[in-house]
Amino acid sequence: VSYKDIKAFMNDLKGVYQAPTLEQAEEGLDRLEEKWGSKYPSSVASWRNNWPQLSAYFKYPYELRRMIYTTNQIENYNRQLRKVTKTRTIFPSDDALLKLLYLATMDITEKWTGRDRDWSKILSQLCIYFEERIEPGDLE
Repeated sequence: VSYKDIKAFMNDLKGVYQAPTLEQAEEGLDRLEEKWGSKYPSSVASWRNNWPQLSAYFKYPYELRRMIYTTNQIENYNRQLRKVTKTRTIFPSDDALLKLLYLATMDITEKWTGRDRDWSKILSQLCIYFEERIEPGDLE
């Protein structure tokens, strides 16, 4: 998508992935295709071709979906890892790099004290959807 159209395109795309229901998301995808399909056919086709996989997350409640499509925490973590490795130009071995990343991760995670908005609701939903993997007692 061209730089001059990216804001408008992304705004229309939000109508797809932020829709409250699967039906409204499909309607948003139809509107996106009507508006942008002729100008950016490959971008819209990518969403159409991958719709069965992309739409799978609509089975989850809104709070959980918001956490899935928001990547701020991941981007912040990656930025902090880049900051640690950027100052060193050469590592004597792969193990040295892995040890540095491990120690950096330990330091980074010590600062993770804040909770996401509606975390208790999200946690209870995670425990319901992934009961075989998560138990509330494990997280306290």
